[in-house]
Amino acid sequence: MIKKFIDKLLGKSAPSTAGGKPHFGKREEVPAVVHGINPELVDRRAADVVATLKQAGYEAYIVGGAVRDLLLGLRPKDFDVATNATPEQVKALFRRAFIIGKRFRIVHVVHGRGREHEVIEVSTFRAYLDNSAAGQVNGNEKTSKAQLAGMHHAVDASGRVLRDNVWGPQDEDATRRDFTVNAMYYDPVSQIVVDYHKGIQDAKKKTLRMIGDPATRYREDPVRIIRAVRFAAKLSPLGFSIDPKSAAPLVQSQALLAEVPQSRMFDEMLKLLQTGHAIATIEQLRKLGMARGIYPLLDVAVERADSPFVKAALLDTDRRVNEGKPVAPSFLLACVLWEDVRTGWQERLAQRQHPLPALQEAIDEVFDRRIGDVSGRGKLAADMREIWVMQPRFEKRVGNTPFGMVIQPRFRAGFDFMRLRADVGEVEEALAEWWQDFQSADDERRDDLMDQAREEQRARQKAQQPVAKRVPRAAAAPAPRPATAPTPTAGARVDAAPADGEDMELPPDGSAPKKRRRRRRKPTGGAGGAGGTGGGTGAAPASAGE
Repeated sequence: MIKKFIDKLLGKSAPSTAGGKPHFGKREEVPAVVHGINPELVDRRAADVVATLKQAGYEAYIVGGAVRDLLLGLRPKDFDVATNATPEQVKALFRRAFIIGKRFRIVHVVHGRGREHEVIEVSTFRAYLDNSAAGQVNGNEKTSKAQLAGMHHAVDASGRVLRDNVWGPQDEDATRRDFTVNAMYYDPVSQIVVDYHKGIQDAKKKTLRMIGDPATRYREDPVRIIRAVRFAAKLSPLGFSIDPKSAAPLVQSQALLAEVPQSRMFDEMLKLLQTGHAIATIEQLRKLGMARGIYPLLDVAVERADSPFVKAALLDTDRRVNEGKPVAPSFLLACVLWEDVRTGWQERLAQRQHPLPALQEAIDEVFDRRIGDVSGRGKLAADMREIWVMQPRFEKRVGNTPFGMVIQPRFRAGFDFMRLRADVGEVEEALAEWWQDFQSADDERRDDLMDQAREEQRARQKAQQPVAKRVPRAAAAPAPRPATAPTPTAGARVDAAPADGEDMELPPDGSAPKKRRRRRRKPTGGAGGAGGTGGGTGAAPASAGE
């Protein structure tokens, strides 16, 4: 008991696994002539960090996925360094270095400033401890903060590691890493690769193999389940696949993800979709039987990945990442959830609600139902809302609206969103082309585009106006002329309309009868014949002497 206690304090205790004592592996140093890593692919700043630590008397290596990519002839996007120096010792060697993290304490060494800055993550070799001997807490990171404050090695009731800050030798550090291809160490100074678990052989066989018992390793850190999918998606174009023994417990272990903090799950979901392999990730999730159940928002993305709009967004994200362009999580999530927003908005418009309040209400409903409290009320949600609210405004191309739109900070994201909508036929292609021209045009060209928009608006309004059709008056059918009808003579009275039972006289050519104005009856009596209401024919005499 005393020996175990002392070993635990010194970080020398070894866990019991499915096969008993873990196999820490045999150190194998592979020279450059064998591994064939091209030194030109190594980041200069990462090499400088290693050199600085070695000059101070410490061991230091580039480690993890960067070594794997170098072996495959790829240029790594991120470089991590592992050393036997403690975080405090590392921090003391660099002017701009910051210790971060609670679960794993690491050091960020910052090079450069502004957009050109680069962060090299430096971690200390960790001991592979027996989790059964670790301190145990009943809750999680949030509910057991006070209890975890003074602990270096702690697990929860399910065996998930909550604290792992006990330093140890390099061989134990290699054993506590996940896959063999991620557990190699490269020294850019001597150009040797240190390999404990046949990682170079697995890289040649294109196999992702978990170190130790896979089910136990997934239970220690369930996020390894997501990492397995991510690595398989990233390396699948090169022919990599997950070892069958490592893949077998994935689906069964998926329930363990419910215990992982939602903020961490949200970040891991974004890594799946925004590391340049989103389409391949969707394929891997379906292939492994994990299309549902990892994270609610990811479920929606997988479900809609085959729809034209979401698929276009995923392909566009992969393209931008592979071209070295920045991507924003707000844009991709706005694309994934646009179907919900649009449906809710159309339902409210059908109820005769005002367009803008209806859209805002639909957005609020989607935030409550799909995002919740993870990041739904922060900058992420604000950016998503702005992208969505901008969409109906793209239809307004007259007045001051276009000039106000192009100076908004999120205009480019809103335009790219509308551009994708045009690509899948949701809005007119001409609309996207107009805005493409307008945002980069000079004042004279913008005036021409505004005139064009006004003409198009007038044409649409004219086309939408109802056309009143004239109904031609039907011609009266010619009535047979009575044989006894007298021919009117000059001065004879002709009424404007026939009396009941009489026929209207028709012209000789059979055309429609002409209307005749009935003359007003002249008054009789009074001076000069003016005034009075006496009777008379009402017809003017044919001549003064008649």
